[in-house]
Amino acid sequence: MLAALDTAVLVHVDAVLNACAFVFLVAALVAVKRGSIELHKKLIFVALGFSAAFLVCYLVYHFSGNEKKFPHQGWIRPVYFTLLISHIVLAVVQVPLILRTVYLGLKDRRAQHRKWAKVTTPIWLYVSVTGVVVYWLLYHY
Repeated sequence: MLAALDTAVLVHVDAVLNACAFVFLVAALVAVKRGSIELHKKLIFVALGFSAAFLVCYLVYHFSGNEKKFPHQGWIRPVYFTLLISHIVLAVVQVPLILRTVYLGLKDRRAQHRKWAKVTTPIWLYVSVTGVVVYWLLYHY
């Protein structure tokens, strides 16, 4: 019989997944700026895969009842909660934005895709990087 999964490890996995999503998003931006549309598509799908895996791990972790309270006081506390709240709100907002932007790209509706991507990309990058920062503040500060 398999041992039960220790879901506490998922917070660490999530930090890695967020970091990977960020790296592949930046690579996708570089590719599209250089005119490499096919590479851009591949890199976006890798970033999307990391973000989707993050979401699954995040939900499993939080539904398992594991949660860590932020233990620090002083100036860092409002900084942490400001980052956390903005991260959560924008993480919810980004899902439909990403789906719409990817859909437009797949349908080769480039003008609309670019328009949506100008909004979606900075939010996706922010959510990915703040996910790592929030993790670091909670577990390694």
